[in-house]
Amino acid sequence: MSAANLPPLRDVIARHGLMATKALGQHFLLDLNLTGRIARAAGDITTGTCIEVGPGPGGLTRALLDAGAQVIAIEKDKRCREILEELRGAYPGKLETIEADALTIDAAALGTAPRRIVANLPYNVGTELLLGWLGNIGAFECLVLMFQSEVAARLSAPAGTKAYGRLSVLTQWLCDVEQLFHVNPKAFTPPPAVNSTVVRLTPRRRPLAPAKRETLERVTAAAFGQRRKMLRQSLKSLGMDAEALCRSADVDPTARAETLSVEQFCALARGVDGG
Repeated sequence: MSAANLPPLRDVIARHGLMATKALGQHFLLDLNLTGRIARAAGDITTGTCIEVGPGPGGLTRALLDAGAQVIAIEKDKRCREILEELRGAYPGKLETIEADALTIDAAALGTAPRRIVANLPYNVGTELLLGWLGNIGAFECLVLMFQSEVAARLSAPAGTKAYGRLSVLTQWLCDVEQLFHVNPKAFTPPPAVNSTVVRLTPRRRPLAPAKRETLERVTAAAFGQRRKMLRQSLKSLGMDAEALCRSADVDPTARAETLSVEQFCALARGVDGG
């Protein structure tokens, strides 16, 4: 079976009366050229498992199946059940659907390795989903994800830029981050109010520098929570001598959070833990 032999997505949506729901952050991607491009960005997907979140009417799902993937699709919108069942019938044994909130699912336990997450993420939970996956990032070969462009910029932002923040540090500590391409709002039904960007995250063999994740999260939350203040002030919320902590990590206590590298934040985290 090929997607070319299936009914057009717009016809499928109309037949099932499926309208995108704002509360679920839904914007359906119907352009087969774009869905194919996203699928190709995950590399050879003919082995292991591709995990898709929020397939909706199955545009990207079709592209993944066409590329030979074994797909597990997680969809909480019950209205999509029949559409995905039709797609499952068109690709026997290749598509499994899970009707659930992806935030409650341990994606690292799904399917078989190598696992990849390939998804046009619902914008309202995209960051939260990513932070959850980072907690067990070694379980995945790669993540190819579409975010609103503002979030994608934060993921890949270098130190010293406005977009650089806590999400940048936590993501880059564990992954190589590549912005692949931008997607015009007109490619979606309905068009979102923001531009979108597809990003590929490739887990590092080992984190950029030693640190405990929980401590790094605390340090970055303190530092970026008051990003206009010097570290000697913003890090006081950690409940310790901020200047002494900075000196122990060889970090300038008069610096501000956005100027520190990922490795410097890791040094601060080790200092908090007494390392």
